[in-house]
Amino acid sequence: MRVLFGTDGVRGRANVEPMTGETVMRLGRAAATIFQNGKGGRHRIVIGKDTRLSGYMLESALTCGICSTGVDVLLIGPLPTPAVAFLTRSLRADAGAMISASHNPFQDNGIKFFSKYGLKLPDAQEREIERLMAEDHPRPTAAAVGKAYRVDDAEGRYIEFVKNTLPRGLDLQGVKIVVDCANGAAYKVTPTVLRELGAQVTVLNAAPDGLNINHHCGALYPETLQEQVVACGADIGIAHDGDADRVVFVDEKGHVVHGDAVLVAFAMALHREGALQGRTLVTTLMSNMGVDLALHPAGVSVVRTAVGDRYVLERMVADRYNFGGEPSGHLIFLDHNTTGDGLISALQFLALMQRTGHPASHLAACMTALPQVCVNVEVQRKPAPSDIPGMDRAMIHCQRMLQGRGRLLVRYSGTEPLLRIMIEGEDQAMISDMATQLSDIARVHIGGGSR
Repeated sequence: MRVLFGTDGVRGRANVEPMTGETVMRLGRAAATIFQNGKGGRHRIVIGKDTRLSGYMLESALTCGICSTGVDVLLIGPLPTPAVAFLTRSLRADAGAMISASHNPFQDNGIKFFSKYGLKLPDAQEREIERLMAEDHPRPTAAAVGKAYRVDDAEGRYIEFVKNTLPRGLDLQGVKIVVDCANGAAYKVTPTVLRELGAQVTVLNAAPDGLNINHHCGALYPETLQEQVVACGADIGIAHDGDADRVVFVDEKGHVVHGDAVLVAFAMALHREGALQGRTLVTTLMSNMGVDLALHPAGVSVVRTAVGDRYVLERMVADRYNFGGEPSGHLIFLDHNTTGDGLISALQFLALMQRTGHPASHLAACMTALPQVCVNVEVQRKPAPSDIPGMDRAMIHCQRMLQGRGRLLVRYSGTEPLLRIMIEGEDQAMISDMATQLSDIARVHIGGGSR
């Protein structure tokens, strides 16, 4: 069982266990030991980060741990998580590490690792890293100690890589875009890429100060973006989260495009072009049943995984599918990158608008979602839902009420102290009452408050 690692690496309040300099140093030492794979010669690990103040501290600690094993470090500075995945492959490094807490507030931070192939680590490898953290290993001395290098052209490498994913013959001349960078890792690269491709760009929240990442901006807070899209008469709005591995779209009318509709639009387009491998979309349990209802008549299958883009990716790699994602905006185009890439996803959506001649609002009308209610309950501990008094009985009652024409999902967040309750069904009032009943039971027994 993993203790430190959640659904997306190690995460928590910065300078509080496990996100302390001491623990991160041990984490770096253990990870470097794993990635050497018992082979001789010099090894290298890429380290990137977002714009959080604590990134300086944790970058130094992680570098120290890695170098203490004789492994060199390649520092690329503030860049999106998918840039780490790409540069790990491009620089022929043995692994990559991203220091970020994604959409969390600036007080938090985290670390996620990538293999030399740019893939997130499987559970078994994360368990092995945790095991090695408790052990002491021989340390090299003198000339065998690792060294840290700054990769000065990392930003430019990533920009050119992303631009080359736009289909040949397409550019963004005449397209008006408002982009919200969330004061995060994409604050330079996204505006640069869009402008170099010819778009007219209005930029929001691209002045990070270490404290303002995700602060009432970006993918989780699209309200200002919606207003600006309408005010500017823009064709589309684009919002990233803190580490820019996902994207949220706002159509030309100022409406947020449902993440499931984005998945369906891409799956349908790829299927029409004969480019959807296995004629299958891979998504998670959180995707609405409307996805299935929209895709099945067109001959596209839907495969669901546990919640977390890493599980989507694992299934895609295992079964050779090339497109998948989550309704939260993590989209994985395996033909372009090995992880969710918010900037690449934005370019692919813009390309779809260009190829079809349809505005974003038209593309978003590709599915009808069943009514859905999602409630997050803050918790102080995480027992199995069946061990919460009264929860099992209430869940069984809800399932009977749905009569097979809806879904119920109760799970804990892998990155935050939250119990997530999701219910879908045909009757909005009924599923709202169900969600209230289940969340009240959880608050009484394991915590309080919701967000």
